[in-house]
Amino acid sequence: MADWGPVVIAVVLFVLLTPGLLFQIPGRDRVVEFGNMQTSAASIMVHAIIYFGLITIFLVAIGVHIYTG
Repeated sequence: MADWGPVVIAVVLFVLLTPGLLFQIPGRDRVVEFGNMQTSAASIMVHAIIYFGLITIFLVAIGVHIYTG
């Protein structure tokens, strides 16, 4: 049986936390901008820290597992 939990969680978080796709923290003009499709080095770092924190919570603390087979 393969454990697809980490793969699914990582892909979903990557898509949701891509800077500029749904939201961007910090934005160019405001703190949070929605759907502007632009990015900056600061927003990449903030989104990377949020991604690391959430993936650590879901995979290590909660232990999400999805088994197939």
